[in-house]
Amino acid sequence: MTPLLKTGAAALRALTLPAAMLFAGAAQADAVDTLREFVRDVKSARAQFTQTVSSPDGAKKKTSSGSFAFQRPDRFRFSYDKPYQQLIVGDGAKVWLFDADLNQVSVRPAEKAVSGTPAALLAGAGLERDFTLKAQPAADGIEWVLATPKAAEGTVKQLRVGFKGRELAALEITDSFGQRSLLQFSAVQQGVALPADTFRFEPPKGAELMQQ
Repeated sequence: MTPLLKTGAAALRALTLPAAMLFAGAAQADAVDTLREFVRDVKSARAQFTQTVSSPDGAKKKTSSGSFAFQRPDRFRFSYDKPYQQLIVGDGAKVWLFDADLNQVSVRPAEKAVSGTPAALLAGAGLERDFTLKAQPAADGIEWVLATPKAAEGTVKQLRVGFKGRELAALEITDSFGQRSLLQFSAVQQGVALPADTFRFEPPKGAELMQQ
């Protein structure tokens, strides 16, 4: 290759590299916009999920599955079906946790239980107030956004929300001990009408009630 062609090739790389970086930056910025639009426009949703919990070193993993639903503002329901049964319901005022194996119910005021959690991110209305957002590189067809809780005293260190197009696809939670939980969503229905009793909870008769 002649010096002139070498120079031309170098000039071409110099011109195209900033453009490529610009498009990559725009794609990542779009992921943050997708999350903002999701919080702004999607008032309700339901889905199935599979959750994989990994130890800090990644050596131990546990898998569970169930269903999830939310309705803004601050109403949500996580129902774990396998391998154990557990139910978490936020009715807008309180958050209820029912452990079927222990026949035990824990209840906390919503303002204490929800702040800086996945429920606040997915079902709340204070996205920019509660989280610092940063786009991350796409992987396996999923656009990711890192959401760091602004409240430092919570047990959640960081969250990552993944979208395929405009549809919620995944949620990754890292707690203050380094344990990671990955929820992968399927059969997602956004903007659906949900029965009012979806977000109601009555402690089962005979269950031990613990107020926190």
